[in-house]
Amino acid sequence: MKRLLTLMFLFTMGATYAQQTQKPPLHGKNWMAVTGKPLAATAGAMIFQRNGNAVDAACAMLAATCTMWDVLSWGGETQALIYNPKTGKVIAINALGVAPTGATPEFYKGKGYDFPPEYGPLAAVTPGTPGGLCYMLANYGTMSLKEVLAPAMEMAAGYPIEAQTANSIERGKKYIKEWPYSKAVFLTHPGKEREAPEAGEIFVQRDLLATLTKMVEAEQAALKQHKSRKEAIMAAYDRFYKGDIAKEFVRGCQEQGGLITMEDLARWKPVEEAPLHTNYKGIEVYKLQEWTQGPMLLQSLNILENFDLKGMGYNSVDYIHTLYQTMNLTFADRDFYYGDPAFNKNPAIAGLLNKDYAKARAQQINKTMNDAQAGPGDPYPYMGKTNPYLHFLKERAQLSDTTSGRKPGGFVPKHDATTFNNSDLSTLYASNEPDSAYMDRLWRGTTSVEAADKEGWVVSITPSGGWLPACIAGKTGVGMSQRAQSFVLDSAICPFNVIAPGKRPRVTLTPSMALKDGKPFLCFGVQGGDTQDQNLLQFFLNVVEFGMTVQQATEAANINTNQLWLSLGGTTIKERMPHPGEILLNKNIPEATRKTLEKMGYHLSFGERTSGPINAIFFDRAHGTLWGGSSNHGEDYGIGW
Repeated sequence: MKRLLTLMFLFTMGATYAQQTQKPPLHGKNWMAVTGKPLAATAGAMIFQRNGNAVDAACAMLAATCTMWDVLSWGGETQALIYNPKTGKVIAINALGVAPTGATPEFYKGKGYDFPPEYGPLAAVTPGTPGGLCYMLANYGTMSLKEVLAPAMEMAAGYPIEAQTANSIERGKKYIKEWPYSKAVFLTHPGKEREAPEAGEIFVQRDLLATLTKMVEAEQAALKQHKSRKEAIMAAYDRFYKGDIAKEFVRGCQEQGGLITMEDLARWKPVEEAPLHTNYKGIEVYKLQEWTQGPMLLQSLNILENFDLKGMGYNSVDYIHTLYQTMNLTFADRDFYYGDPAFNKNPAIAGLLNKDYAKARAQQINKTMNDAQAGPGDPYPYMGKTNPYLHFLKERAQLSDTTSGRKPGGFVPKHDATTFNNSDLSTLYASNEPDSAYMDRLWRGTTSVEAADKEGWVVSITPSGGWLPACIAGKTGVGMSQRAQSFVLDSAICPFNVIAPGKRPRVTLTPSMALKDGKPFLCFGVQGGDTQDQNLLQFFLNVVEFGMTVQQATEAANINTNQLWLSLGGTTIKERMPHPGEILLNKNIPEATRKTLEKMGYHLSFGERTSGPINAIFFDRAHGTLWGGSSNHGEDYGIGW
């Protein structure tokens, strides 16, 4: 008993929430490296030990996770927030690929799709991770590409594959066999009952190693020509996007039915942009722009600051209900108004993040029942404009699925953001329980990368794309992204996110950062598709409202809502539509809470772990140290010094 009390004291740091954690918090005074794979965290630690900064280490962790395939690969996309201690500013890196030439709604509808497919060459946008890594390293790192890629190249030469990835290969071998270059890499025991590698087997990727070697060769050749470090790294970038690597990637993509051209690769560039942010009780919270779902968290905080969350109590009925209803509203806005800002002539984001708009949305919340009809609001009056998309909102409200009888939530909003109740929507949805395929699409994972150093550099990355079962482009060893599936083909679903060549899809990927008094306060990220900002929102509130340590907050029981349009998986309207009232709760939620929520119109399901695989760093200004938190869900891992 004495030992338990001691542990609880150590893990609470005087918090108002006292709970022993399954994993200990990490501590460091010099640096912290946290990510979704142990070997990748080790890669980050190796770079730190060689005097790299947090950007160098984050790039090494990114490269290592891309080499491990389970959650992403080199053909995917990279989204990052970086705190630059020299300027005191947070910057955003947009290294998401774009739809290729020929990727139009008509093209996909002509093949019978309601949404682009989730697997194969036609799911691919242009690769973004190689360019994003090179850009971050060249502009904000200190080391060479050769140094930063060394751990990943050693892994490509052969590393002992972990069970999670090996088993994912085996489960996906039906798809892998359709793609010759994938089959050659992944199915190391062809013809046997188990064709995938076994856990612990040395997994070799000769083609990928050759690709990474070519990039390093381009860098080193540039250095010999007395080019600067930055110019040399960008020479490697050019070889990937314009040189022999690009030619083989395009050849392999098109051979298998893909659309990506040499011009698509050459035109694409990573973009450095200003992040979006809001202030919550004196804390500035930063997210990427509305080409991600990240602003949904900012909108949620703006609504929730109108309630006494701490007074409600952690995971009380009132707290759960208020969170769920808030997310109903912000996901409805996400599902209709978010998309690539470069293609938006009438952006809504300034109105969506307006505090008065949030106050009106807060007043809209029904305090006693779930609102199954919650739909998009009208942010345009809060910008002094008229909403140009009201006709699409009307069409959206009439969308129906004849098989299930479900209709998606939608209403024509007014200036005060009150609900338009369409009499045709009285029986809005069927109350089907989510099946395993639906939940897989909801939770579909990636990884997160968090890094910080004693000089003050802080990096949060949520990369993804090219996960298993991946279609490899020719002899590059590079898996193509599957992110085109996050586009829509119908403006009535989301006029901002209709696929078009050169356009970025609206993604779920959402790194996070928070500053207090102008200094880093939290750096956090999570994997898990549409649940990412749900879990990150609650993680943030766990720390700020309930006084949890960073490790407690990564493990604490959260809720998940299914009342949203899915961003991943499924090619039909039926598979993507919201499931109103469906809520995932931790299995330890008390019986009285369960019964009350059921009476309020919720359909309950339960899980042992409901926090999402969150990784985070807390900056302890009182002691000048770093606290690392790494989820107890699976392979997430951190190292500090």
